[in-house]
Amino acid sequence: MSAVSNGNPSIVSPRGEHKGTLIFLHGLGDQGHGWADAFKTEAKHDNIKFICPHSSERPVTLNMGMRMPAWFDLFGLDPNAQEDEQGINRATQYVHQLIDAEVAAGIPASRIAVGGFSMGGALAIYAGLTYPQKLGGIVGLSSFFLQRTKFPGSFTANNATPIFLGHGTDDFLVPLQFGQMSEQYIKKFNPKVELHTYRGMQHSSCGEEMRDVKTFLSAHIAH
Repeated sequence: MSAVSNGNPSIVSPRGEHKGTLIFLHGLGDQGHGWADAFKTEAKHDNIKFICPHSSERPVTLNMGMRMPAWFDLFGLDPNAQEDEQGINRATQYVHQLIDAEVAAGIPASRIAVGGFSMGGALAIYAGLTYPQKLGGIVGLSSFFLQRTKFPGSFTANNATPIFLGHGTDDFLVPLQFGQMSEQYIKKFNPKVELHTYRGMQHSSCGEEMRDVKTFLSAHIAH
């Protein structure tokens, strides 16, 4: 899947017993290193392994075709914008392979969570909900919902998987309304979705949100 990923992911190994794994996907124009640093510091957990992959570069239509790290192409940030279905499917296969590798290494799917920020969060929600085994949790920060017409469809394994959505009240790039729409849409087939809002936060994360993510992970993949 070299067309999707760039080299080996950044990995933060647990200092204690490895009870669960979080695969966390960065946003547009980023790489996994910064998120790996966050999981070494403000969201560190002695019993969780954090895998932060890096996307390859590709032209992004939204940014006038400029090449930058992106999991798939983006045509617009409007909820009704055209979507890169082929690119989303390729990236989803890559995420599923990362999950499969953890399962093969002995961590049950029920102790694996997928998460991400912005574009990475959108991919994590989609990849998590389409994975054929029940996962421990799904995390989407400052993100949005992909491929709405496909759900719930035949995807049922994760229709009771806990989902954590985090969003800033002052996010001008991916407005809070997108997070609220995602929550409402997911609730139609998965009642275990929670939207946490952070006052004054823009298109970024904050210490409070990372602590809430850690609490969520502790409850669902590292108990």
